[in-house]
Amino acid sequence: MARRKRVYEKPETRDARYDSALVGAIVAKIMLKGKKSLAERIVYAAIDRANEGSESVDPLELLNRAIENAKPRVEVKSRRVGGATYQVPLEVSPERQRSLAIRWIVDSARKRRGTPMHVALSNEIKDAAANQGAAVRKRDDVHKMAQANRAFAHFRW
Repeated sequence: MARRKRVYEKPETRDARYDSALVGAIVAKIMLKGKKSLAERIVYAAIDRANEGSESVDPLELLNRAIENAKPRVEVKSRRVGGATYQVPLEVSPERQRSLAIRWIVDSARKRRGTPMHVALSNEIKDAAANQGAAVRKRDDVHKMAQANRAFAHFRW
């Protein structure tokens, strides 16, 4: 009997201003207690603030670059083999890469205390686009963990 429930595909939600699935996912991740309009205001203000002073035509270019830089390529998962638990490195699917990158950027923005959320989110997006910041550091930590445990890659199945 299977230990886990079946994972069902959720329909992707797009945002109103940019008609982007990526921005819709970020809005959903920012949203707390069903306050979607507040989450949209925060995300749109963060995107506008992040693009101040840049001459790019596409306002989502910086956001896409930030998500690309924060995406993990490999991660470790725990596997029990013969009573011992091993951290087995596995490649990450593209959907999970995107959701992890969004989660790490939003979480690291939330941890920036003392600043409004739209300011913290825009700063985190700028940092991730420049290949630095807490989300990129988290990705590097995950890659280091996978590299350190590559001896257990043969337990992958």
